[in-house]
Amino acid sequence: MKAIWNNTVLAESDDTIIIEGNHDFPANSINKEHFKSSDYNTVCPWKGTASYYTIEIDGEENKNAAWFYPEPKDAAKKIKNYVAFWNEVEVKN
Repeated sequence: MKAIWNNTVLAESDDTIIIEGNHDFPANSINKEHFKSSDYNTVCPWKGTASYYTIEIDGEENKNAAWFYPEPKDAAKKIKNYVAFWNEVEVKN
């Protein structure tokens, strides 16, 4: 699977996990030079508090387009160290 935005591969892995219809990528599969930390957070009742990254490519930003759970709840332990995408990031084979 690949995550692509602005004609750039953000992540690529054969080891994604599908959660709620999203492919979550292992953190070591992302191209970190395109990710910057965001102060934005959301809370999921069963997964916990999500932290976000803003993606930046060639001076363009896609705010809060990737998220991860640094300390997921017990029910979601398997997604620790995985990153998911949305907001116009294309995920495909």
